[in-house]
Amino acid sequence: MAAEMTAAQLIEKHRPTLDQALEAIRTRAYWSPHPEHPKAYGETAAADGAAAFEALRGKRFELTQPGTDDWTGQEVSPYGPELGISYPHPDVDVLLPAMRATIPAWRDAGPELRAAVCLEILARISARTHEFAQAVMHTSGQAFMMAFQAGGPHAQDRGLEAVAYAYAEQTRTPGQAAWSKPQGKRDPLELSKSFTAVPRGVALMIGCNTFPTWNGYPGLFASLATGNPVLVKPHPRAVLPLAMTVKVAREVLDDAGFPADLVCLAVDRPDEGLAKTLAVRPEVRIIDYTGSTAFGDWLETHARQAEVHTEKAGVNTVVIDSTDDYKGMLSNLAFSLSLYSGQMCTTPQNLLIPRGGITTDAGPKSYDEVVSDLAGAVSGLLGDDARANGLLGAIVNPQVKERIEAAAGLGEVALASREVTNPDFPGATVRTPVIVKLDGAKPDSEAAYLSECFGPVSFAVAVDSAADAVELLRRTVREKGAMTVGAYTTDAEVERLVEDACLEECAQLSLNLTGGVYVNQTAAFSDFHGSGGNPAANAVLCDGAFVASRFRMVEVRRPA
Repeated sequence: MAAEMTAAQLIEKHRPTLDQALEAIRTRAYWSPHPEHPKAYGETAAADGAAAFEALRGKRFELTQPGTDDWTGQEVSPYGPELGISYPHPDVDVLLPAMRATIPAWRDAGPELRAAVCLEILARISARTHEFAQAVMHTSGQAFMMAFQAGGPHAQDRGLEAVAYAYAEQTRTPGQAAWSKPQGKRDPLELSKSFTAVPRGVALMIGCNTFPTWNGYPGLFASLATGNPVLVKPHPRAVLPLAMTVKVAREVLDDAGFPADLVCLAVDRPDEGLAKTLAVRPEVRIIDYTGSTAFGDWLETHARQAEVHTEKAGVNTVVIDSTDDYKGMLSNLAFSLSLYSGQMCTTPQNLLIPRGGITTDAGPKSYDEVVSDLAGAVSGLLGDDARANGLLGAIVNPQVKERIEAAAGLGEVALASREVTNPDFPGATVRTPVIVKLDGAKPDSEAAYLSECFGPVSFAVAVDSAADAVELLRRTVREKGAMTVGAYTTDAEVERLVEDACLEECAQLSLNLTGGVYVNQTAAFSDFHGSGGNPAANAVLCDGAFVASRFRMVEVRRPA
């Protein structure tokens, strides 16, 4: 977008994309405007993106936002190299009032122009997807292809999805209305009414280490599209992708004639705990957070002045009762357990298997056979180190490594984790998944399988029957929460029981996945990420409720 582009030109450019997004969230059909394949961005895009990323390293990341009182940065790639980038540290007493001052002009722009500006931000980010992929890879530890897809087009889809929902909710009420009430023989009572979507205030987006853009963009764009300034507070180990996002947003806002300070960055010093300080500031009226249950609970308890959207921890469960595609089931589960070293909030953890075994198209399989065959499927999938590196990525922090090592002491190990060497990044910590057998009937096993063990750790839990598996599933979702639930069954009654449990406990369910769709993947515009109805998350990416509370409708009445 050139600096001289008018509001009308901006709307004309992006209105077709917005209309397609609105249609997609209505029909829930597959749609994406952002290419998944790296070659779609041009022959030189990969080299250009890598060069652009390298050019950022070892330097200050300049932003012209107000209130910078220092420079800070401590990012080290999970693949080994230090990034050496320093970012502006904010004086919040200066920054927050400056952000509040941007509200009137942005509010008065209206929903359609705000949506168009947001889509221009996403378009510019999309054009630099290769550069963003490098930044995501070297802060999250995702393998390149996953960083490219999840950190690029899939994240951009989720941002666009949020804009579409925001626009739909804001335009549900007309901007103008003529009101006339008949009075019999007397003249009617007539009023002219206007309705304006009014933002709540400054929105604080607290980023996560593992998916800084995918988890960050929904809240960022939902708040911005509904008229709120957004202060982006990245995870200290994953600043760069969100800092780049902020810089693009500020450039677009400036080009469109709006205050750049509508989007600002807040990076804290080591051990400063800036998120806690910002979360309770009176200017902050919306918070989006992805991360640990402990801090999510703290936000919900203490940030009482704000509307708080959290995605926290859960214990994802798969019920394995029976299957008509045993090989496909094992292959699908092996991939789900291995992808990004299980460092996803949607990765299965507990596999509930009847101790008497299951029926399959390959004949009856005992509990031990199912676990052994699954271990073999994971080993086969990751047997080649090059393929393993492409799927696993790198362990994102030392705590995940500690959980992998501690898992062996929790029960009988069905599949031991092994180290994988990454020839391109010798400093990377790469580990294959570990699978541990547990007896669901033994009380001392509960502490393991009823706690989230984030990372490539799964528990094959022996249960007495499919009905017992469903009851344990129900209890797990109710007490601990779940972002995903999976089930394999050829029995209509078991399927009904599982579905009823998920409907009643409010958990998203995937049944009998044996092909190229996996329980830990969700598609924007069609799949809901989380349900907002169990302890794993109080919000959904994305639905109407995710955006509707970010603004209020203010009415002005005048005599006609």
